[in-house]
Amino acid sequence: MAPFEFDPNRPIYLQIIEEIKKRSVRGVYAPGSKLPSVRDMSQQMGVNPNTMARAYAELERGDFVFTRRGQGSFVSEELARIDAERQALANGAVARFVAEVKELDLSQEQRAGLLHKIEEGLI
Repeated sequence: MAPFEFDPNRPIYLQIIEEIKKRSVRGVYAPGSKLPSVRDMSQQMGVNPNTMARAYAELERGDFVFTRRGQGSFVSEELARIDAERQALANGAVARFVAEVKELDLSQEQRAGLLHKIEEGLI
């Protein structure tokens, strides 16, 4: 897997949580599948194991991950939970995009052209 690049303006553990969720909704980590250990994942992402442990704990607190004692951490088996996270990530992306575009003060015509480009890019 390609190395992960962190945004220095956001907490690392939150970026890790988001990345694990993105990988899960894309099927890299299937529902019910075992996640790499905290140690292995921290090495993959180049972070301190304590940071990774915090991210895993937050994922578990949010019911996206569950832990089996002695076996490790697993992605939720609930497909509805995975789909809800997919929608939440998409909604977040839309909100960030809208905020960025608003700052550009584009005309209606420019916004329409931009929306057309987006539609073409998603096909």
